[in-house]
Amino acid sequence: MTTNIILLGPPGAGKGTQARKLVEERGMVQLSTGDMLREAQASGSEMGKKVAAVMAAGQLVTDEIVIGLIREKLEQGSEGGFIFDGFPRTLAQADALGDLLTAMGAKLDAVIEMRVDDEALVQRITARSTCGDCGEVYNDITKPIPADGKCSNCGGTEFKRRADDNEDSLRQRLMEYYKKTSPLIGYYYAKGDLSSVNGLGEIDAVQAEIAKILG
Repeated sequence: MTTNIILLGPPGAGKGTQARKLVEERGMVQLSTGDMLREAQASGSEMGKKVAAVMAAGQLVTDEIVIGLIREKLEQGSEGGFIFDGFPRTLAQADALGDLLTAMGAKLDAVIEMRVDDEALVQRITARSTCGDCGEVYNDITKPIPADGKCSNCGGTEFKRRADDNEDSLRQRLMEYYKKTSPLIGYYYAKGDLSSVNGLGEIDAVQAEIAKILG
């Protein structure tokens, strides 16, 4: 059974971690805008050339292009369904995605908001690092890097902190999220599609809450 969902939540709410779990367990395909743009650029397709030209000119990629990339992915199909990650970010994009799904005879099964307490989120993010090899996420407070300095998932020894994982830039990213993306919470609530989970819970607990929503 295919399931199409949107994961909503501020930066650092754990969307990437939960998306990875859904990909592993349900065979879903994660559609991340950044990944799709990079892939298109490298593909040399018509759409890829368009993306490359826009990005080379230092311009923002239009909603139309992103919807075009999503359409290509939906046409390729996925038995487990799709996770929309980082899209839609605005009400116009939400409308465009809804129209696209309808046109393709598909639908959105759930919109899952990963709710967080902002102060706790800032503390969590500024303590975050990831394995340079497999992307496993560590946290100085809740899940420190193992004492032997090796990733528990792949054994890698390179760990990275994002340059923008500091308090000032995080507050800036939160501000952007609340200005542009939080109206989507009301939009999907009004459509009856919205469910909420506690984004700051333990990873397994959040995973279980999401599994319950998806049935």
